[in-house]
Amino acid sequence: MRPYPETISRTAERGIAVNKVIRNTYLLLSMTLLFSAAMAGWAVVSHARPMSWIVVLVGYFGLLFLTSALRNSAWGLAAVFALTGFMGYTLGPVISLYLALPNGSQIVMNALGGTGVIFLGLSAYALVSRKDFSFMAGFVMMGILVAFLAGIGAMVFNLPGLSLAVSAMFVLLMSAYILYQTSELIHGGETNYIMATVSLYVAIYNLFLSLLQLLAAFSGNNR
Repeated sequence: MRPYPETISRTAERGIAVNKVIRNTYLLLSMTLLFSAAMAGWAVVSHARPMSWIVVLVGYFGLLFLTSALRNSAWGLAAVFALTGFMGYTLGPVISLYLALPNGSQIVMNALGGTGVIFLGLSAYALVSRKDFSFMAGFVMMGILVAFLAGIGAMVFNLPGLSLAVSAMFVLLMSAYILYQTSELIHGGETNYIMATVSLYVAIYNLFLSLLQLLAAFSGNNR
């Protein structure tokens, strides 16, 4: 008769652990988004110049590797703030370019609002429905790789049409990734809140950038 209550106890403990990871993830995500926004604002106010995409990629992957290596220590928190702060700072010059457009403020605010609505809506759906979206892993990862390589090709060969197509792909892929990552948190597939925070932050960052480019193009201003 003992296995039954022990099973209940283990299930309860697992549920508590999962809820703790979810709580810590969204708390840290909120803090990193605020810090990233502050760094972006600083870059806008200080008229920071855009960085080379090579520098951005090296900085991003370098800090991402550092965060992953330190994810199980207190230094992992410092690394995740360094990563999100760097990405926020690189976002500042991009926002400045869009703000310089005739309707730039509206484009930026619409992109920001759209990003918030999509993220909150998809996260809430995954949390409330508790559906398992792990089946999307292969499709999302392969899609991100293809879109990433296509994006580099669009920049190197200066292909505006391909760049817009990549932005549209990233909106869909990042939306799917938010569902997948939230599902992983709910079902215990992701147990490290630092890495979960980084994953969701990157999805939000790319979603915002993609919406910026699409909204600018639809308004007749393409950067």
